Amino acid sequence: MRLAALFLFLSLSLAAGSAAAQGVAVTPGLGAQRTERIEAELVPMSRWAAPGSTAIVAVRQKIAPGWHTYWRNPGDSGGATTLAWTLPQGATAGDIVWPTPQRQRLLGLMNYGYSGTVYLPVPIQVPATARPGTPLTLTAEALFLVCSDQMCVPEPLTLSLVLPVAEGAAPLDPAHGAAIERTLGQAPRPAPIMARITRTEDGLSLAAAGGPLVEGAVKWAYFFPFKGGLIDHAATQAGQAGPRGLTLMLKPGRGLTPEAVAAGIEGLLQTDRGTWQVTAEPGAAPEGASGGAALADPDADSAASGGLLAADLLQAALLALAGGLVLNLMPCVFPVLAMKAASLAKGAHDPAAARRDGVLFLAGVLAAFAVLAGLLLALRAGGEAAGWGFQLQSPLATGTLALLMLAVGLNLSGVYAVGAGLQGAGSGPLARLSGGAGSFFTGVLAVVVAAPCTAPFMAAALGAALVMPWPAAMAVFLMLGLGLALPYLAVSLSPGLLRRLPKPGPWMERLRGVLAFPMYGAAAWLVWVFARQTGGEALGLLLIAVVLAGFGLWLVGVNQARRAEGGPAVLSAVSAVLALIAAFALTVIAARTPPTPAAMSEPGWASDGAVLASRPWSPQAVSAALAEGRPVLVNFTADWCVTCKINERTALSSPRLAEAMTKANAVYLVGDWTRRDDAISRELERHGRSGVPLYLVYRPGQAEPRILPQLLTEGLVIAALER
Repeated sequence: MRLAALFLFLSLSLAAGSAAAQGVAVTPGLGAQRTERIEAELVPMSRWAAPGSTAIVAVRQKIAPGWHTYWRNPGDSGGATTLAWTLPQGATAGDIVWPTPQRQRLLGLMNYGYSGTVYLPVPIQVPATARPGTPLTLTAEALFLVCSDQMCVPEPLTLSLVLPVAEGAAPLDPAHGAAIERTLGQAPRPAPIMARITRTEDGLSLAAAGGPLVEGAVKWAYFFPFKGGLIDHAATQAGQAGPRGLTLMLKPGRGLTPEAVAAGIEGLLQTDRGTWQVTAEPGAAPEGASGGAALADPDADSAASGGLLAADLLQAALLALAGGLVLNLMPCVFPVLAMKAASLAKGAHDPAAARRDGVLFLAGVLAAFAVLAGLLLALRAGGEAAGWGFQLQSPLATGTLALLMLAVGLNLSGVYAVGAGLQGAGSGPLARLSGGAGSFFTGVLAVVVAAPCTAPFMAAALGAALVMPWPAAMAVFLMLGLGLALPYLAVSLSPGLLRRLPKPGPWMERLRGVLAFPMYGAAAWLVWVFARQTGGEALGLLLIAVVLAGFGLWLVGVNQARRAEGGPAVLSAVSAVLALIAAFALTVIAARTPPTPAAMSEPGWASDGAVLASRPWSPQAVSAALAEGRPVLVNFTADWCVTCKINERTALSSPRLAEAMTKANAVYLVGDWTRRDDAISRELERHGRSGVPLYLVYRPGQAEPRILPQLLTEGLVIAALER
């Protein structure tokens, strides 16, 4: 052992001496890049590269426990690691040599990827014109999707390596050469295996025989297709051994077409005897591929871990329930909940009606959450960057909701009624938000109004839901809705609590009139948001639409009054319909009006001694400030986020905070998510959030920021800056 160690030491010393004699640096790496979840660097297999040769470099990933990255085919979810190269003139980079992936089962999904430390080798063709003694600088913009069982975070890192150039064969790099060489040696390669694929009544039959498969009976096997969607990755791959090979039964995926079968399916055939690249072409099974014992299931252990993943789903669901409960305390939900409280008070004398209203309110909440969640999950499945509250990034949605809030306010003010004549205005029309239809509608309205808000506990739950299979994700969203509706449902189902409510009386009519004004305020706020998203010309069109909508609803009330008196009202009814149609049409035109330069300008406040001076957020702005040794306070906000605006007008606008920022020489950056911004969406995802607000405090020398609570106080922000 000592002689072997001495020999290795002398060999490395001679190699280093040879490199030094040619002017070659022996430490080419520029260091690892780190985040909270992954450490990555570009490392060489050999100490130098010769002109005209093929050098092997590798992306070394050191992945934090509980997290993983993905193979070339990520399976049912996730995304493969990508590299965008910047190389010297004449140099070219080949494809990643992918190691055999690990199977990662998540509830009803099967993903393929890596955990722990993994090397992704890449061949680099060195130009023949490269001059010895002049190193090559290799740079790769790497994008890792790093996931746990509950969330995924995109991690873009810039990796760089200075590779020395010298004549002659180079020894292995002492730090990483052996590991890269081992990875290359174990990487799957083509083998003389005949593979055939056949459609059967039960699915797909993949039969393989010959080559290394004839050396002994195979005990288990698994097929990794290079392309996703061709097979159901999560389905069990039952198989049978044969004297010269094996047969696997695969379940077809949604992306499998006759054309794909005819072209052949490429992938890795992994067995207990080794892993090889195969191309399964259409045709009959080769001789000797079946007739033996059944193959064992290689995923038996991972399938048994479903209970642990079910526990993760339970945790996310409980967090969503808590988040929904807290959402009731957020400012944007108050108007609708106040209306329901008034409705409960009126129904205190009729417990059966109160129970019906509670259940239908819950049904409205859950239906609205299901629609929003379905849209969000569909956008995510289509590759769109969307988060909670995404619908209010659309001027059309904002303008339409402004008209809706106006309609509800006029309804409460008694201008018109829905579902009954004016003579019944006090006993059950939708306008008064009582009755079954009114309860369901108010549940829907509560979700619409709550959509701009996020609350504590919601961030983790929504972040987990967006990487779960859609049934599990939908369950998490519905639990969030249950939390929002639970207080009202509990009161409506409790006769004791109902008896404690004030008895109905004239005060309720006055209360309904008062409650109209929060709805007018919500409409005015949405008009302001619309103006911020578009500009003056579009705002003018929307204001005309508001007037037309008000006129049309007033005509509806006139029509109802005439019908209550027994008179005809055809003209006013037609006029009302035309006015409402014109109002919506103008809203659509206004939403499609191109934004003015003023509306597209970045947000911010001037420094006047009482508030903070801000700059637009960007990753480059954060890096530049940290490079200067300055702390950074980042505020991800949106004009339609009521919680954001309250925090900005209280905790983030005090003279004490401005003084603390000046004392710390800190930089204040604002990321405005009012309009769609994919860069901000990705940054929110990177920190496990699906919506705003998000507050970050960066400190020089620290890789990751501190995340502040969603409800801020002046002292909390100052303490974070001083810590």
